[in-house]
Amino acid sequence: MSVDGWLLIRAVHLVAMAFFVGGQLLLAVAVVPAERRAPDRERLRSVARRFGWGTLGAIAVLAATGAAMASHFHQWGESTLHLKLALVGAVGLLVVLHMRLPQLHFFGGAIFVLSLAIVWLGVVLAH
Repeated sequence: MSVDGWLLIRAVHLVAMAFFVGGQLLLAVAVVPAERRAPDRERLRSVARRFGWGTLGAIAVLAATGAAMASHFHQWGESTLHLKLALVGAVGLLVVLHMRLPQLHFFGGAIFVLSLAIVWLGVVLAH
């Protein structure tokens, strides 16, 4: 694949990451606080469900493009990638727990903080 092809793969990876992390940020700073002031649980569930489906797509794109880049750039042996993948696994576990126990808001915050750490590690890997 050409250099331009790998730039495209990296760009797609970044768009999927922006969807995932940006969506969390939007929910945290706008949607949830607005719903707390004027609760409409069904609307909040609908927004969360739609974001959840989009998130599944973003995760699939992140996994495919991330694996391709790790192979192409020979990063599978790097400890930074290992830490990033461990955090991805932790986020996956927290997402499942958050889906089962949505009343425990700690999970949402932990998912967001770990997602930011994953972004940081991705930046480190890209340099």
